[in-house]
Amino acid sequence: MTDLDYLTLALVPGVGRARLDQLLHAFHSATAVLDAPFAGLLQVPGVTRACATAIRNADRGQAERVVARAAELGGHVLTPSHPGFPPALKEIPDAPALLFAAGRLELLQAPCVAIVGSRSHTRYGGEVSRHFAGGLARLGLTVVSGMARGLDAAAHLAALDVGGGTAGVLGNGLGVIYPTANRALYQRVQAQGCLLTEFPPGERPNAGSFPRRNRLISGLARVTLVVEARERSGALITADCALTQGREVLAVPGPITSPVSVGCNRLIQLGAKPALGLRDVLEEYGIALPDVPSAALPTDLSAEERRVLDVLALGPELVDEVASRLAQPAAETLAVLTSLEIRGLVDQEPGKVFRSRAPA
Repeated sequence: MTDLDYLTLALVPGVGRARLDQLLHAFHSATAVLDAPFAGLLQVPGVTRACATAIRNADRGQAERVVARAAELGGHVLTPSHPGFPPALKEIPDAPALLFAAGRLELLQAPCVAIVGSRSHTRYGGEVSRHFAGGLARLGLTVVSGMARGLDAAAHLAALDVGGGTAGVLGNGLGVIYPTANRALYQRVQAQGCLLTEFPPGERPNAGSFPRRNRLISGLARVTLVVEARERSGALITADCALTQGREVLAVPGPITSPVSVGCNRLIQLGAKPALGLRDVLEEYGIALPDVPSAALPTDLSAEERRVLDVLALGPELVDEVASRLAQPAAETLAVLTSLEIRGLVDQEPGKVFRSRAPA
C-alpha cells in the first residue's frame, strides 16, 4: 500500500530526493513533516521559506488522485519501500524519490543492460542495435532504453521480438505518448515489457525531462552500450551518467567518416571498451556466451552464389550494390539472390535489401 503522506511530500515542488531525506531524518516520518510548523521546517538545512511554504500548503488529496490516475493507466506508484522499486536506482546519486511503472515490474529486478543511440541512424546502426538487444534479451537480460525514435525503438522491439524483456524509461508521465509516432511501441512495451518514469501521470515532457530520464536509463543497468552517437548526442549524456554512477560504458565502433559514429569512436578513444559482439557485454555480467554448433554451407552452391554470399557476409546490401561489387548485371544478381532466398540462405527486406542467413 502506498504511503500517501510520503507521496504527498515527494510531489511538493522543490522537494527533491536530497531535501526529502533531510526532512525525513529531522522529523522521522512524512506525516510529521507535513504536520510540522513553519518555523520547524526552516530549521532543516536547505529548506527555504518558499519550500517550507509549499510543504505547509501541500494538498494531501493530490496523492490519492495520483494513485488513482496511475491505476487507471495500468500503472503503480513505487516508493523506495515498495518491493518493486528497482534496487539499482536506490544506489545512484540524485536517486528518484518515487517512480511510476506500468507492466512487468519483475523486469526491473533482473540484470539490466542499457542500449542507446541516435534517433537518425544508419542501416548498420539499426542492425547492430537489433543484434545486441535481441541476443542479450534472449539470454535473460532486460534491455533498457529511452523509448525514442531510432535506435531506442529498435532495441525495445528486438528484445520483444525474441520473447525477452525490455524496460522503456519515459521523459514524461504515464499516459503521455511522446513522440506520438511511438504509440504502437508504447502499447507493446506496456503489454509485454515495462514502462518506467519519475514524472506523475499525464505530465508532459520539457527540455529538462530527458537528461533526468537518461540518469535512470544508465542507473538501472550495470552496462550502458552506445551503438551510434553524434558528437553532441543524448546518448553521450547517458554515457556520462553511467560513468558518474560507476557503471560500465561500452561503445560500438563505426566508420571514421560517419557523423553518427563520432561519439562512439571518441568514447573508445577515451577508454570505453569496444563492443564487438555479445561476448564483450556478457563478460561484464559474468555470463558465458553459449556454444552454438557451427553449421556448414551447402556443398552444391554455385560459384556465383558463393560470391554473392561473400558480399553479404560484410552486411546487408541493396541488389544494385551487390551487382556493382561483382561487376555483373543487376538482373543476373537478383536471380542468384532469389535462388539463395528460396534456399533459406538470405532474407529480403523492404527496398530490395538482402541480408545473409548463411553460417559465418
